[in-house]
Amino acid sequence: MSKVLVVGSINMDLVAQVGHYPRLGETLLGSGFTTHHGGKGANQAVAAARLGAQVSMIGRVGDDAFGQQLTAGLIAEGIDTRWIQTSTGIASGIAMITLAGSDNAIIVVPGANAMLSPADILAAEAAFIDTDVVIAQLETPLPTICQVAELAQRHGKPFVLNPAPAMTLPAELLAQVSLLTPNEFELGMALQIPESEWRSALQQRPGKVLMTAGQDGAWYCDENGQLQQQASFKVEALDTTGAGDTFNGALAAFWDLGLAQASRMACAAAALSVTKAGAQGGMPTQAQLLAFLSEQGEAA
Repeated sequence: MSKVLVVGSINMDLVAQVGHYPRLGETLLGSGFTTHHGGKGANQAVAAARLGAQVSMIGRVGDDAFGQQLTAGLIAEGIDTRWIQTSTGIASGIAMITLAGSDNAIIVVPGANAMLSPADILAAEAAFIDTDVVIAQLETPLPTICQVAELAQRHGKPFVLNPAPAMTLPAELLAQVSLLTPNEFELGMALQIPESEWRSALQQRPGKVLMTAGQDGAWYCDENGQLQQQASFKVEALDTTGAGDTFNGALAAFWDLGLAQASRMACAAAALSVTKAGAQGGMPTQAQLLAFLSEQGEAA
């Protein structure tokens, strides 16, 4: 398994279940409320760790009860948290999630995540030396992510960037990314192209972009310029929150297998993740993933 360094957000997810999304000015009675450990960075770290990767994380939490709980949760997953800093007087990041059926709508309040700085990344340079792959998202400041890309390049480490939430990315950052993992909308935003041109975008960047497509699995272009699809795995979805993070964490965990095999394992892990509630609640272990593949009639 790969050694994985995750740089990113650490949130507490506050989840309300409703029959339908509220209209403007409408007050709804929810059917349930739960809290779950989340944040795209923490989610991807947990996904990789459960699948057997040796994971370290760089991030920030607040000096509140959520911060203590979130850090303890990462430690319980076997994740190296020595590079996670506590911001004094700042609340930990939270995500307010509304679940209606198997769909979700999310509001993220960054809190301490917004305080993660380029200086924090430089202070953790030793973590870049002792890893096989670096992965980050965009729930922390963009200058910080640019510093991550620079350090990964300095130490010759592949850098995977999951460009979520969607935003336009500077050309200098894109040039340092080993693999971009957007969905169709995020790809259009990152490259400032119409979403309908995704096939052309992938073909112009063989092996550099892996686009997730929900029930259609994932798409990428191989080194021969041929468009390839990794099909999804059919399951009964209960909660899609965190499926993309599971995909990315699994992709990093199986990085050493190459893009084709890693994307297959990632699609299977993401499928398993939606069968249980919570962003991290459904993330499979390596044993669960291998059993699932066996049930699907596929070798690991």
